[in-house]
Amino acid sequence: MSSDPLTPYHGISPDTALSSLGSPFDTSGFAAIADACRRGRDDLAGRGLDEQGQKTLRRFSTWEITKYLIPVAPAHFRRVLRQNPDLPQGLTETEGGAKWFTLEEVLQLRAFFAAEGVTNRDYLPYRPQGLPAKVLAVANFKGGVGKTSTAAHLAMSAALDGYRVLVIDLDSQGSMTSIFGGQVADEWQTVFPMLARHYGEHLRRENQARLDRGEAPLPLEDTVAQAMELKAQDLAQKTHWPNIDLIGAQLDLYWAEFQVPVWRMAARSWKLWDALSERLEADGVLSEYDLVILDTPPALGYLTINALAAADILLVPTGASFLEFESTGRFFDMLHATFASIEEGENIAARALGRPGLSFEWDAVRAVVTRYDAGQQAEFAALMQAYLGTVLSPYRQDFTALVGQAGEQVAGIYEADYRDFNRETYARGRAAFDETWAAVKRLLIGAWRRDELAAQAVAE
Repeated sequence: MSSDPLTPYHGISPDTALSSLGSPFDTSGFAAIADACRRGRDDLAGRGLDEQGQKTLRRFSTWEITKYLIPVAPAHFRRVLRQNPDLPQGLTETEGGAKWFTLEEVLQLRAFFAAEGVTNRDYLPYRPQGLPAKVLAVANFKGGVGKTSTAAHLAMSAALDGYRVLVIDLDSQGSMTSIFGGQVADEWQTVFPMLARHYGEHLRRENQARLDRGEAPLPLEDTVAQAMELKAQDLAQKTHWPNIDLIGAQLDLYWAEFQVPVWRMAARSWKLWDALSERLEADGVLSEYDLVILDTPPALGYLTINALAAADILLVPTGASFLEFESTGRFFDMLHATFASIEEGENIAARALGRPGLSFEWDAVRAVVTRYDAGQQAEFAALMQAYLGTVLSPYRQDFTALVGQAGEQVAGIYEADYRDFNRETYARGRAAFDETWAAVKRLLIGAWRRDELAAQAVAE
C-alpha cells in the first residue's frame, strides 16, 4: 500500500468545504472589496508622497547625469560647475560626497551645455522647428503584456532626454494615472470632454445645415454643451516630472464606450475616430509638446480606435509565448478589419461625391517583447523575430529585480535610487528600457526627418 499522501484535490470533506465557503455573496460585496483595494492602493502610493501629499521625483547623481543624461565626462562636468557658480550646483549628503541634482536642474545644465559645449554633441534631443509633436500609441487588447509600464517608461525616457511629454491615460483602470500621481475626480478630468466637444462641434455644423434646409435642429444635450467650454489644456495636470503632463483616467471614463455609439447614431456623419486627433491639433497640444503618449485600454473599443487613429507611431507590447503571440496576431487582424472597414465605408461616399478617399497611415508600427526571460523564452523569441522581421524590435525588455520592485512601488525604474541595489544591477535593469527608448527615438527622429524633407520639397 502506498504511503504517498493524496493529491490536494482528493479527499475533500463536504462539511469542511462548506465551513470554509462563507456566506453567499451579493453585489454589496464587490463594493467592500473595491474599498479594500482602494485603501491598500492609497497606502502604497502614499509612501512615495511628500508632506503636501504630492509624488516627488528623486535627485540624480553626477554619475547618472554624465552616463545617461548629458554626454560629458564627469571631470569636465565638475570643472564646468566650478567655473560657473551661477549654474545649479547640486546637493551632497556627505562632506566631499557625490552631488545630486533635481531633473529641473539637469534640464538647465543640458541647456547650458547645448549653448556653450562642443558642437558635435547632441545635448538637446532632435526636434525640427515648425513641425508638430509626434503621437505614440501603446496598444494591445491582451492584458498583462506590460503595456502601461512600457508606455510609462517611454514617457520617462523621453523626459530624461529633454523632450516635453503629454501622457494621456485612456484606460479606465487608471494605472498610468497612478504611476504619475494623478488625481482624477470624475470623467470631466479625463479625455471624455475632448470627445464630447468634437461631437458637439460636428453637431453645430450639422444643425446649421439642417436650418439652412428648413429642418429642425438636433438637440445639444447638457453633457455636450458643458464640454464645449473645455480644452485639452484644462484637463492636463502637472506631474512630479517637470516636463511630463498628464490627462488622467478613472472608472467613469469607461462611460465613453457607451456614449460614443449613442452620439454616432444621432449623427451618422460624425467621424468619431477623428475626435481625439482633431482636438489635439485644434487645442494646440501638438505645438506645446514634443511627444504625446497614449496608453490604451486592453480592448479594441472606441477609445482605442481614437488612439490608433491619432497615432503617428504604434507600439504593441507582447510576451514571448505561444498564446501571447497568437493573441497579438489576432489583434493585428482586428486592426486591419476595423480600419479597412472605416476606409471602405468612407470611400464609398467619397467616390460618389468626387472627393478624395480616406486612407489611414502610420509612420511606423512596431512590436516589442516585454517581461522577457532569456533562459526560458530565447527560442520562441527568435521564432517570433523570424516571422515578424523588422516589425518586432530586436530589443527585449528583461524582467529584472529592479523592474519588479518598480512595479510593486507604483513607480518607474528611472525613479528607483540605484543605491537601493548597486550600480551594476541598476544599469542592467534599465538597459532594456534604454534600448526600447533608443529604438522608439530612432523612429521619432526618422519620422520627423521625413516630414522635414517633405516640407522642404514643398517649399522649393
